[in-house]
Amino acid sequence: MNIDRRLIRNFDWLTFSLIILLSIAGIMTVFSATRSPMSDEMPSFYIKQTYWVIFSIVALFLIVSLDYVWFKRLSYILYGIGLFLLLLVFLFGKAGMGAQRWLNLGIISFQPSEIFKLLYLVTVSRYLSEVHNRIGLIFLMKTFLLLVFVPFILIIKQPDLGTALMIVLLFLSIVAIKGLHRRVIALIIILGLVSIPFLGNIVWEGLKDYQKNRVIAFLDPQADPSGIGYHINQSKVTIGSGKFFGKGYLNGTQGPLRFLPEKQTDFIFAVFAEEWGLAGSLVLFLVYLLVILRGLDTARKAKDEFGRLLAAGITLMFGLYFFMNIGMTLGITPVVGIPLPFMSYGGTALLTNFIAAGILINIRTRRFELFY
Repeated sequence: MNIDRRLIRNFDWLTFSLIILLSIAGIMTVFSATRSPMSDEMPSFYIKQTYWVIFSIVALFLIVSLDYVWFKRLSYILYGIGLFLLLLVFLFGKAGMGAQRWLNLGIISFQPSEIFKLLYLVTVSRYLSEVHNRIGLIFLMKTFLLLVFVPFILIIKQPDLGTALMIVLLFLSIVAIKGLHRRVIALIIILGLVSIPFLGNIVWEGLKDYQKNRVIAFLDPQADPSGIGYHINQSKVTIGSGKFFGKGYLNGTQGPLRFLPEKQTDFIFAVFAEEWGLAGSLVLFLVYLLVILRGLDTARKAKDEFGRLLAAGITLMFGLYFFMNIGMTLGITPVVGIPLPFMSYGGTALLTNFIAAGILINIRTRRFELFY
């Protein structure tokens, strides 16, 4: 009973409250985006999202109740399970819209790459937490080949460019937090600049036609405004139409009238901005900023190196998700299918984000030695 009271007393209610607030905003926006003004038929997306939020909250508390040290002990097993799921997608995944990213279990379908990102963060954090010196070039290359290269190939083959880029960026970010030799940093920068044309050509040739169209639309949205540039242009129109105070909740038109594609998933922020305007968007940005700052503070206060790296990695994941998704809707980053954390419609991503937040809360709750 003493431990239970300590868990409750030290529980990070601020982080929990912020993600619940974002989730409620997400359910409301999903409902608004998917309603049909021309029909009395009620959409089911927001109901499914509500069920997923409830299920995810239960999962969060289960994660908090466990000592996060167990994640460290089981990290390599979890990583192997994640790779196995990615391999199953490659062999038996359900194809749709030019991609093969889902596993269908009959009752439910889920996206293993979303789950893998979290298992991957746990494993990389454990591996690097056992290193006691600054990271050299040889160790960096070995770690990349050991933990990053295979999942990167499996995910890029789906194809899921957004997630593939995410795992590389997260790896480099955690390595930077752990500490690199200055010579390695300089060498990476030089090699990166020199190899951009060569690697860019390889990546370009490996992209699917629709992915190439997304890059073209990002570089020049007016190249084909009614075709490949439609998503970005329509998103900008939707956001701009909200002006400063917005049109008001349920008064938006771009999503419900189906002018805006992917309105409840990748472009949910555009629907939110149309209804709540710049003022509401700034409040939303502030909530995300508080989540990120709280996560960084949790990393700073973690009682061990594994907790520090894992908390930092999860926080960076949330930050990258936020930046890339908002960037897509504003046309400042390519459209790569990155959801907005806790708001975009989708059960797998929502559950994974809640579990990640649960790990953050877990690390903060157990930052004191009194639990041992």
